[in-house]
Amino acid sequence: MEAPPQPHGVVLFDGTCAFCERSVVFIAKRDPGGYFRFGASQTPQAEALLARYGVTRAAARSLILIENGRVYSRSTASLRVAGRLSFPWSLARLFLAVPVPVRDAIYRGVAAIRHRIAGRSNACQIPPPELRNRLI
Repeated sequence: MEAPPQPHGVVLFDGTCAFCERSVVFIAKRDPGGYFRFGASQTPQAEALLARYGVTRAAARSLILIENGRVYSRSTASLRVAGRLSFPWSLARLFLAVPVPVRDAIYRGVAAIRHRIAGRSNACQIPPPELRNRLI
């Protein structure tokens, strides 16, 4: 199910994952036009947004990108996000040519160890200035 296109992309991430939160800060710093908005997928706002696209939070247990009325997940979401970042990160979009099962296997491998890489999130942490007005 598609909803009307938005003037920006929305990145939904695991709000209990420090690796995911650091990734959001990384994205925001390399998103020169401020195209992306961000939200923890566990929030009521994110759940409502996902519901508009017919996606449940349980089905969306990965990075989600909502862009141009479509929902992307896992490696496709990650690479589409990277494709909009400043150079050289935008070159990552070239990996969209790799078959989805291969890309998603790598994505799942990193996702499986993300808490070991960066730990759990401090949900009370104040977001950096470049993110505050970009949260949903």
